[in-house]
Amino acid sequence: MISTNKSKYKKVILAYSGGLDTSVAIHWLLENRAQKVIALAIDLGQGDELGPIQKKALKIGASESLVIDAKKEFVNEYIWPALFANAIYGDYPLATALARPLIAKLLVQTAKTKKADAIAHGCTGKGNDQVRFDVSTMALAPHLKIIAPAREWKMTREKSIEYAKKHNIPISIKKKSPYSVDLNLWGRSVECGILEDAWKEPPEDAYALTKNQKLAPAKPAYITIGFKNGVPITLNGKKLDGLKLIQRLNQIAGNHGIGRIDQIENRVVGIKSREVYESPAAVVLLKAHKDLESLTNTRETIIFKSFLDQKYAQLIYDGRWFNPLRKAIDEFNKYVQKRVTGIIRLKLFKGSVTIVGRKSSFSLYKHKLATYGKGDLFDQSAAEGFIKIFGLDLKSI
Repeated sequence: MISTNKSKYKKVILAYSGGLDTSVAIHWLLENRAQKVIALAIDLGQGDELGPIQKKALKIGASESLVIDAKKEFVNEYIWPALFANAIYGDYPLATALARPLIAKLLVQTAKTKKADAIAHGCTGKGNDQVRFDVSTMALAPHLKIIAPAREWKMTREKSIEYAKKHNIPISIKKKSPYSVDLNLWGRSVECGILEDAWKEPPEDAYALTKNQKLAPAKPAYITIGFKNGVPITLNGKKLDGLKLIQRLNQIAGNHGIGRIDQIENRVVGIKSREVYESPAAVVLLKAHKDLESLTNTRETIIFKSFLDQKYAQLIYDGRWFNPLRKAIDEFNKYVQKRVTGIIRLKLFKGSVTIVGRKSSFSLYKHKLATYGKGDLFDQSAAEGFIKIFGLDLKSI
């Protein structure tokens, strides 16, 4: 239940990222809505920043500052199902949106453990994440109150920075570079500041995971990715668990400038925004996976699945992960993935990723049927009769 009650709650669990909005939120909640605030940060592959932000939350005033390592759960229960669904919204892999239902689930679990009255997040009233957190919480724990300080205080980003300075809240953001950044294993999203001008090219300081194409290696890199039942299990012939494979592939592909995406986005709330994304590993894995699916599954399966893939991405983007339809599509995808076993060979070069080879014991590609050269077994004489029947309805119009 979204909170409209202005009285203070005894205990609130705040989804804490350490950024401007959630840092300001700790102080604001204690001033206005909560007797105690417990900061909860979820480790989804952000790197070394979690230790410092855990201390930062306590310094600002949180009674407790918790960090939950959810990287493996994120990979196995969220990233791989999204990979099976080739989940892309517009032109970019869903990273931030994919993480939100997991964070919401852990917020709810922590609220129950700590006997909290409400949960809170740092989302504004014009973004997508408020929808994702609120809808997920409503699905999992409809009795919990939801507080969104940024929706209530209606401060501009500049005013939030001033509020932080006034109350000695440590922030790394500056008015001249007020980026809002979200990072996890599957990608990095950047907005605000100069990026709000849709005409201007994103400056290099907006990027952190990928090299400028001009500075990328002068020679291409060739890599192989091995899949078993749709899950990537090897990189260049070496078996790796999902977490290490994604981390290593982020480094390799990022070094070659792969994964930069600049997009005008259609938000859930009805406005358009300009977003910049970096998703090195996700871009490579999604391309490889989709190609292997095409090699190993029938035409009818691929066509039908493409509609489900689009719907799956929309469900993630809209914050409807806990919709029964998503679970039903997962079951369909698990069946399809039984054939998605094989190896894909890719070429990485100055921002581009190209598939240059593929093989599978489940391959439906037959050289003797596809070739135009010696050894062709395709009966071309049968084509004329097939075409007459196939187009018969059109002759009757």
